[in-house]
Amino acid sequence: MMFKKAYNRLKNHPEQRPPTGGVTLIGEKVILREKKLNDALEDYTWRRDPELSKLDATRPISMSFADYHRYAREELRYDSYFSVRLAVDTEDGVHIGNCMYYDINDKRQEAELGIMIGNRDYWGQGYGSDAVKTLIDYVFTYTQLTKIYLHTLKENYRARKSFSKSGLTEIRQVKRSGKDFIRMEITKDAWLDLEKQPESIQAEESMARKP
Repeated sequence: MMFKKAYNRLKNHPEQRPPTGGVTLIGEKVILREKKLNDALEDYTWRRDPELSKLDATRPISMSFADYHRYAREELRYDSYFSVRLAVDTEDGVHIGNCMYYDINDKRQEAELGIMIGNRDYWGQGYGSDAVKTLIDYVFTYTQLTKIYLHTLKENYRARKSFSKSGLTEIRQVKRSGKDFIRMEITKDAWLDLEKQPESIQAEESMARKP
């Protein structure tokens, strides 16, 4: 598999970058941090996993770990203006997945969100939804973006429930490469409204907004 090399175009757009210099984004259950080369082994294992690839609507990678390690090293060497990728750690420092926002569009002030909790030991415990909330909170607080959206497989009910819990609303069904996806999104105004409400009401409001 060939990977698109990222180029450093962030120097004129610092408002779109995550905190640097070792600063992390701290949620209730997770810590989001910048990627590092030591993540390569977990990332490689997760990207070779058929079940995880199916949930992500992709194919498992087939390259060797040595080739993947070289790719990861090059990816870390160059920033990309169009995407920001972070590791998802537990509070005690276990790397359990990754999240990102990408296809950053300055004109439309929006970006797509992606997340994968690769460590199955942490599934169904709220780590994914907390990572999404933490990332959205950062984006709407520290960047100029005003809308975050994502696409998840229609049959992935667990992910849809988790994203709804994080405040995203199901908008419409989308067909991609013969697969059915659900587009979900949240605007900055909707996020600010949710932040003013108790957590129990947030969940009810999110579910109520489903078409």
